[in-house]
Amino acid sequence: MIDTLINPADPPERQMEKLMTIAQVLMRRVESDTDDNGAAYAQFQRAAMLEDQVRDRTRDLERALDLLNESNARLGEANRRAEAARQNLANAIETVQEGFALFDAGDVLVLCNSRFGMHMEDIRDALRPGLTFEAYVDRVSRSRFLELPDFETPQDWAIRRKRRHQDRHVIFNVRMIRDRWVQVSEHRTADGGTVILQTDVTDIIRSERQERGKLLDDQARMIRATLDHINQGVSIFDAQARLVGWNARLGQLLAIPVARFRVGASFDYLLQRFREEITLSDGMTDAALAAWVKGATGRPPLTFEVRRGDDLILAVFAQEMPDGGFVMSFTDVTTERAAIHALSRANETLEARVMERTLELEDALAHAERANASRSRFVAAASHDLLQPLSAAKLFIASIGGEGVPPEAVEALEKAQNALVSVEGILDALLDISKLESGRAAVSVGQVALRPILAQLAAEFTAIAAAKGLLLTVRLSDAVVMTDPAYLRRILQNLIGNAIRYTTKGRVVVAARRRGGMTRLEVWDTGLGIPEEEQDNIFKEFHRLNARASASEGMGLGLAIVERACALLGHPLGLSSRLGRGTCFMLQLPSVTSAETLAVAPPAVTRPRMRLQGKIGFLVENDPDLCRAMALLLEKWGLSVLDADSGEAALALIDELGILPDFFLVDHQLGDGMTGVEFIRLLRARHGDVPTRLVTANRSLQVQALAQRDGIEVLMKPLDARALEAFLRDLP
Repeated sequence: MIDTLINPADPPERQMEKLMTIAQVLMRRVESDTDDNGAAYAQFQRAAMLEDQVRDRTRDLERALDLLNESNARLGEANRRAEAARQNLANAIETVQEGFALFDAGDVLVLCNSRFGMHMEDIRDALRPGLTFEAYVDRVSRSRFLELPDFETPQDWAIRRKRRHQDRHVIFNVRMIRDRWVQVSEHRTADGGTVILQTDVTDIIRSERQERGKLLDDQARMIRATLDHINQGVSIFDAQARLVGWNARLGQLLAIPVARFRVGASFDYLLQRFREEITLSDGMTDAALAAWVKGATGRPPLTFEVRRGDDLILAVFAQEMPDGGFVMSFTDVTTERAAIHALSRANETLEARVMERTLELEDALAHAERANASRSRFVAAASHDLLQPLSAAKLFIASIGGEGVPPEAVEALEKAQNALVSVEGILDALLDISKLESGRAAVSVGQVALRPILAQLAAEFTAIAAAKGLLLTVRLSDAVVMTDPAYLRRILQNLIGNAIRYTTKGRVVVAARRRGGMTRLEVWDTGLGIPEEEQDNIFKEFHRLNARASASEGMGLGLAIVERACALLGHPLGLSSRLGRGTCFMLQLPSVTSAETLAVAPPAVTRPRMRLQGKIGFLVENDPDLCRAMALLLEKWGLSVLDADSGEAALALIDELGILPDFFLVDHQLGDGMTGVEFIRLLRARHGDVPTRLVTANRSLQVQALAQRDGIEVLMKPLDARALEAFLRDLP
């Protein structure tokens, strides 16, 4: 009915005016109605309020629709931009000249260009987003366009390719059929994905082949020129014993026209043709020569002589080549044989005098050998006897230190200790020289990791170098070499010690460099250098460049030991020196190509020093001075000490006391009774596995083998207080 009162065509102002008039009339009517009409008014009032709420909700809905439309517009714009960016990326990748592919962190193909999988038309259709890397490799391995290496199956190739995929960066070449090559470069992205680039390198490889061919041609011309200018006749045969090369000198020596030689002629044919002009000697026959020529690969070199007429003697040397062929050279030795014949006639008149002199020399040699054996025994025995009091002296000095000792006495003790260490080093050097000269030195060559040895040497010599104001740099290496670890450590100790001793300022550098199948250890210093005329003399015993140096700084035995040890191990030793600039000693060792078989020692566990109070130690030592020195040192550390001068007395004392000590220090040479090894063996049989160390100055291999067989650890004399403390630190 309201629609009949208001004309929609009226302007809004007019419509509003009519509505206001209608509202006023209705209000007056309501006010004039009786109370019975109050309910109708309340309903009208609620309707008006509901209309306001509907109007508010409508406006909210309109605003929500506007926001939704705006969000949809922004989302559409973002999708358009993302699609445009993706298209731009695809276009950019497509312009790359190489094959390009991107795999995500889950090894699933994200995108690739049309050149990816080049030269493999049978897998192109499968290169779509969603393809896994494993499926991609399997398809490539079975492609008919892939040329596999000899004796390799598609499964083997796929396994090798997937193994390479585990590395972060990989570059390798793949051969295709029709002599085409593709270089594959694989790299990891920051989020764990993989980018693969494929580049056609066919032209590069073919160019390299051409260059190699030219080089081979040049080498062939050089070989031809060399053959034509040497004074020997040379003939070259292939694996089928067919002639493939010769020089003009061969025809001159055999007096055969060069025209009679032709490429492809068999050895049997040539021997038959030339047999009339030559005569075999030195026990060589036609059958033996033919058997060598037709023999299997691995033939030993062959040497014999031939005669041409009565006035020419030719020495023939035949040697197999790597391809199964062989080279035969002819040398004119007529003059040499004539001289030898003349000398043999002259020697006949001297045989009696030579026999006389030979007998005299044999007597002198026997005397010298006896003297040398006596000297070696004397050095070994004297060194062993000196190590006993030296060990006691070191332990006595170690037991003196501590609180209450005056500073001047501490300094004197340190100097005395250093002097004893120097004496110990000289005795060790004398023993090493004695072993190396007598031929009794035994080596145990195996796989040796350089890193632990170099780390130990760095810790050992850094403080010594710093005390002289030098910088010692030891570059650790992960190389594994074939050598004897004990001798290698001794060699490096001597070289580093010499470098520090003869360098007054600057630095000493120790480094390892790999050269092909070898590892070269180098010790550099910035010393005064070694004059060229002295470079051979420095390896002689007791030879020192600085003759004024005191004996405490060495007796000139270090480099003599180094040279003999290197010769024993077969490690080439080199020297390079410049006066005023410094010296470099170089040592070459065979490298181990694969270190998987090398047993890696577990890292050492540093244990805190345990309290020793209340523990009982037992010394089995027949040298009273050394026994007393060890007892003083152990008592200073808070231990109780028992001692005996023989194994029999020690076992009797244990049975008498009824107490088993916490550890035993046992000398090996205990006089006329049982040895130290025998005592420890019997002790373990009676009382179980008691902490024990064999203490000996005997460095012979027999003693070491006995101890190792029974699982007995050895402390060498002169006994070092630090080694003894390390043993006690590990006591249970």
